Amino acid sequence: MPLPPLPQEDLEAVFCQVGKDWERLRGKNVFLTGGSGFFGSWLLETLLFSQDRLGLGVKVWALSRDPKLFRERLPYLAGHSSVHLAGGGVEGFDFPREKMNFVIHSMVPDPGMPLPEMEAWFEAGTARLLELAARDKCDGFLLCSTGAVYQTQGRPLREEDPLIPLDAPLSYGRIRRQVEDQCREACSARGLPLKIARGFAFAGPRLSQNAGFALVDFLKDAAVGKNIMVKGTGEPVRSYLYASDMAVWLWKILLTEQETIEFNVGSEEGIRLVELAKRIADFARRKVEVLGEPSSGAVQNEVYIPAVQKVRESLDTPAILSLDRILKKMVAATRLLSGAKLFSKAISKL
Repeated sequence: MPLPPLPQEDLEAVFCQVGKDWERLRGKNVFLTGGSGFFGSWLLETLLFSQDRLGLGVKVWALSRDPKLFRERLPYLAGHSSVHLAGGGVEGFDFPREKMNFVIHSMVPDPGMPLPEMEAWFEAGTARLLELAARDKCDGFLLCSTGAVYQTQGRPLREEDPLIPLDAPLSYGRIRRQVEDQCREACSARGLPLKIARGFAFAGPRLSQNAGFALVDFLKDAAVGKNIMVKGTGEPVRSYLYASDMAVWLWKILLTEQETIEFNVGSEEGIRLVELAKRIADFARRKVEVLGEPSSGAVQNEVYIPAVQKVRESLDTPAILSLDRILKKMVAATRLLSGAKLFSKAISKL
């Protein structure tokens, strides 16, 4: 079954807020991985919306492991005249004959992929993308990374904070830190502009319903009329950036003329998970059940929030949606769609 297009108001918001920066893509070619994932599909659809509005003449090569399934789930993207759907795995795809001006690295691993396999997959796929970028001396290489690369600080995380050590036990965060280092080394050696976007937690259409995201799980409970279940203590602190704001920031990061640079991408408006559950319960007229034992005051809460002063000052990013506004939008969409389409199943094999 096809996934619904993104909301018109969200597409309009991204189009308007990226503004004149779209002109950097006029007549350009973009190579995109992860086009069926959360990051990739938002980038692809917002770019095509802007292409239709402005007649940019931009062409997008979207890499897919399963082009047939991609066409079935996102037919309005796959069938767009500006899209070339390239088949193959990221580790060994065939290079386009055309010169690529921008390369977007938003690879999404299969759910449950063992860490050693994931490490090898990221390394090989990243190397292939860097090879393409070097061949064409691209104007910008965007790495969609993650806040998981940081060591825990117990406060909002800044770009200059320590990263997970390379000799730490193998983890998702260490693997993503290795990918950052791999990109820095290659782009520095080849003179390529590298833009690193460290994503935190997000909200909006196309979030995977199977990835264990607390916000999605809470809304799924609300969608079927259940009480909101908090599986742990509810003490960890999170923040949520709405997907249209995420897309604006990612485009501005890629299209900035600044050279190699990294930015956090997320919201500074933190909230304990138990409080998040209560807000959703209020909107949905449900109750909250906390399944874990509350932590004592001596235990430091896990805080996973970015500091975003750097991106705001460097790129003049617009104001973002508040958490209350985000929750109202998502609860309304959940009611409208009965949860069936708002939270797409992970299309991990595309």
